[in-house]
Amino acid sequence: MSRVSKTPGAGATTAHALLQRLRDHGVETVFGVVGREAASILFDEVPGIDFVLTRHEFTAGVAADVLARISGRPQACWSTLGPGMTNLATGVATSVLDRSPVIALAAQSESHDIFPNDTHQCLDSVAVMTPMTKYAVELRRPEEITDLVDSAVSAAMTEPVGPSFISLPVDLLGSEVDTSLVRPPAERHPKPLGAVRDGWREAALEAAELLARARHPVLVVGASAIRSGAVPAVRRLAERLRVPVVTTYIAKGVLPAGHELDYGAVTGYMDGILSFPALETLFGPADLVLTVGYDYAEDLRPSMWSRGGPKKTVRVSPTANPVPRVYRPDIDIVADVREFVEFLDARTGIPEKTPHDISALRARIAQFLADPEDHPDGMRAHQVIDCMNTVMAETAEPGEGTIVSDIGFFRHYGVLFARADQPFGFLTSAGCSSFGYGIPAAMGAQLARPGQPTFLIAGDGGFHSNSADLETIARLNLPIVTVVVNNDTNGLIELYQHLGHRRSHEPAVRFTGVDFTLLAAANGIEAARAADREELLAALRKGAGRDRPFLIEVPVNYDFTSGGFGALSI
Repeated sequence: MSRVSKTPGAGATTAHALLQRLRDHGVETVFGVVGREAASILFDEVPGIDFVLTRHEFTAGVAADVLARISGRPQACWSTLGPGMTNLATGVATSVLDRSPVIALAAQSESHDIFPNDTHQCLDSVAVMTPMTKYAVELRRPEEITDLVDSAVSAAMTEPVGPSFISLPVDLLGSEVDTSLVRPPAERHPKPLGAVRDGWREAALEAAELLARARHPVLVVGASAIRSGAVPAVRRLAERLRVPVVTTYIAKGVLPAGHELDYGAVTGYMDGILSFPALETLFGPADLVLTVGYDYAEDLRPSMWSRGGPKKTVRVSPTANPVPRVYRPDIDIVADVREFVEFLDARTGIPEKTPHDISALRARIAQFLADPEDHPDGMRAHQVIDCMNTVMAETAEPGEGTIVSDIGFFRHYGVLFARADQPFGFLTSAGCSSFGYGIPAAMGAQLARPGQPTFLIAGDGGFHSNSADLETIARLNLPIVTVVVNNDTNGLIELYQHLGHRRSHEPAVRFTGVDFTLLAAANGIEAARAADREELLAALRKGAGRDRPFLIEVPVNYDFTSGGFGALSI
């Protein structure tokens, strides 16, 4: 006998039915800011689903994004109508470009008073959200709410995963629902659904032949490999055949830090940061590039692996190729990534490879991380990352811990240098890259991994653009250790000024000073300032040893007048 799910009992409202169906689908948390729709919904109607009040709707969207990404289940965010919905939109944009199954919800004017751009606080929210969501709809009849949630979750959990949006008129939200309706049980998918193209196994056999003939193949791994559950299979294949693994920003940790076949994550800024031909070293000798779980939005571009001699390319993805103008592989395979990798690993006739030598690149990276110089004008970003790596290794259990990066030039140092010992062990916004990402992303990571340490690195620009939610971190008592690298400047923009004009224009990038330790204290968070390696290591250890939030302000400086920044692959 099949199970059925009944709409909530007598006197239940649309709000009750909404929350119940979200919970049936595995949603455990709704992040958000509530407005006058509070007369229709309290968010305590259903046990097992928590509401987390944030200071800004953008925070709600990103926190839901990261919690959904790590948990592998849809999570929700909420806003009130009008400006609440438009504030939420940037969080929604983050989840569509960073591929997370978020269910975005927003109140709307009463159903009889929806006249966009004429009614007070009334905007056409579905029209706003449609271009950046997988599914967008407005509730018309209370009894439809369960069906709309089902459609929203189904769309969000289909590759490429992303957000769905439901607009909820406040009068309908508080209306009673028909309790006689019977619904099938909510489907909880163990992983996202993807497309499968007929003949993928035949194409995979062709890829296996290319791999068998290749002298120096490279696996380029993206986040959909993690979502598919392919990480153990990727590790087995790489280790059995001795094939190096390169990842996108957010797929760091597919192989743990220090693994001999982990050739690192790629950023177009790496040659300039290192003053070293890193991309040529990584990809120049390669004669076959297998892009496993490839997604162009993750910002690892085909131009980056085109260094050196001619090479064959294979694209493996759960979606059809959306960018043939910039990437037209020799073999294009649309299939479940885990199934493909396991199928490839079963081809026992593929000989073991000899990984090409990147010892010079590793030596250059080690030289940066070991930089002992005491810079009087501020620490360097690579020194900060090295200190974070050191204390993370001391604090986290093997295979645990998360380093989160906000957006700024330091983020690319994180891509190169930050330690990641598990999938999504390094988090940043590869697709949307919105200022202020760090605080909500760290919140989502800590809520997803409550027993593990979470370190956040943020620049003064991005951090202060969303610093109001320090209070949320304090209220939830999330033991996040935040490092604010402060040069009172939008540093990445200053780099672009130097690239385009050989100089900077301070009114466009320069701020007056903010004492972030006092800001932290004002929000109930203990803080310290660190000016060098010794002080930073001590502060990180102090923060990591507490079961509550901690903030460290670190003066930093970038030198854009020297090095290899003229040849960035961006």
